[in-house]
Order: sequence, then structure tokens, then C-alpha cells
Amino acid sequence: MTDGEQLAREASSRDPAVGLRAVRALRELADRLETLQVGNARSLGWSWQEIADALGVSRQAVHKKHRNAEPSLFARFGKDT
Repeated sequence: MTDGEQLAREASSRDPAVGLRAVRALRELADRLETLQVGNARSLGWSWQEIADALGVSRQAVHKKHRNAEPSLFARFGKDT
């Protein structure tokens, strides 16, 4: 079983302690992935509005959250995937 499968199983647990820990882990993972992809988009010249549209949030919200983010690892190492 992969880590993702394990997290999905735990997130649907009937035990709230297990389920809530899984929800927390998924939220932290989603935040890290968002930061990575916002940095990637910015390094490729995307505007804050384009990023906001893709995330379904306002331009102001995405700018406030990510304005100090590092360029993505993809951009720093010249990878496109």
C-alpha cells in the first residue's frame, strides 16, 4: 500500500483521531504542493491573476499567501516536469 493509499484509508476512518490526523497530513501536503506550483508558475511568467484563476481564489488571496515564496525547484534546476 502506498503512502497516498494509506492516507486515504485513514482519512475515511471511523476513528476521529485517525481521520483527523490524516486530514491534517493531507492539508499540509496540499499546502506544500500549492507553494511549489505557485513558484513554478511565477518562474514561468504567470501573473497572479492567472494563478488565482487556476486555484479558484482571488488574486489578492494568492498574492498575500505566496508573495514571498521561493522560485520553484523546477525553475531552479531547469526541469519542465
